[in-house]
Amino acid sequence: MENMSLLALEVPQKLTEGDGGSYYSWNSTVFPYLGHANVSGGHLIMKPRGFAFPHYADCNKIGYVIEGTNGVVGVIYPGCTEEKVVKLEKGDAIFLESGTISWWFNAGTNDLELIFLGETRNATKPGEISYSVIAGAVGVLKGFSPKVVGKVYDLSEEQVNELINSQKQPLITSITEEISMPKPSKNNEHITFKFEHVTPDISIDNGGSLNTLTSEKYSPLEGIQLSGKLLKLEPNAMFGPCYYARDSGIELIYVTKGSGWVQIVGMFGQMVLDTKLEAGQLFAVPKFYVVVIGAGQEGIECFSIITTSRPTLGEIAGKNSLWKALSPEVLQVSLNVNPDLEKFFLNHINKSSIIMPPS
Repeated sequence: MENMSLLALEVPQKLTEGDGGSYYSWNSTVFPYLGHANVSGGHLIMKPRGFAFPHYADCNKIGYVIEGTNGVVGVIYPGCTEEKVVKLEKGDAIFLESGTISWWFNAGTNDLELIFLGETRNATKPGEISYSVIAGAVGVLKGFSPKVVGKVYDLSEEQVNELINSQKQPLITSITEEISMPKPSKNNEHITFKFEHVTPDISIDNGGSLNTLTSEKYSPLEGIQLSGKLLKLEPNAMFGPCYYARDSGIELIYVTKGSGWVQIVGMFGQMVLDTKLEAGQLFAVPKFYVVVIGAGQEGIECFSIITTSRPTLGEIAGKNSLWKALSPEVLQVSLNVNPDLEKFFLNHINKSSIIMPPS
């Protein structure tokens, strides 16, 4: 594995921009490891009253709301004819299966910002999230001849021209106050996962928290080889070292807030990444590689996906670490240390966790 292929990635490339917002994406040409790992990401920023036209993606992905309190998403699942409208706010996650139609609207007074992380193994181009837009300047109907569109919908030539050419924006536009958009229904709240309302899997005073997003907590992920994770570290705290054991997967991590650093060690103890982290960066942890993430002076928050439905942590630090399970004789021989150091080592492990507050 080349060290450069794992480097933390800078802000993604702007894919489109309209008067209602913009969408950015990472692509495998600029960042080849994404294609190798079959993962990718996108970043949506919507201004107040911004609207993203109905579209679908070619991969399974999880969206996480970084900022915003009054977002709205409309969803039409494959094989269904019913539109489900859901409210979105900061800390919410939503799973979108490939081929799912969705539209997005910012009903708030501040920007709505989401990160999308997806598994692209079956995408049209591995390492990238591609979209098909139903309407707009690059809508699917514009790809067909006017004669075909007229026949399908029984329209005149003039009507066809208006239907496919009136909207000049490619993906995102702005809606005036005169237009009233659909309202979210409480019956659809199960579509989202609210990290802020769920007790974390791990919570350490002055250290931070870890909360996983799995099918056991969130039924839309049932049968999907995808899970999520939200890691929050207090200033100068540290997470790890750990890896994903059992059904291991690649982890794609986006820094949503703060700053810090990361170290990743691969097979045979080889350091493959040692770098600082800033908000807006994306990086990957390959299968079975061991990672440590540290927070800077302002703390750090990271949202990630793991390409497995069973993200079981193999801990190499803390009271639940593998060191505790090893017999004293095996531990002493393996480390080749004297009994006093072995005892000191184990005593300190008993007092620590996978999330460590600053010393």
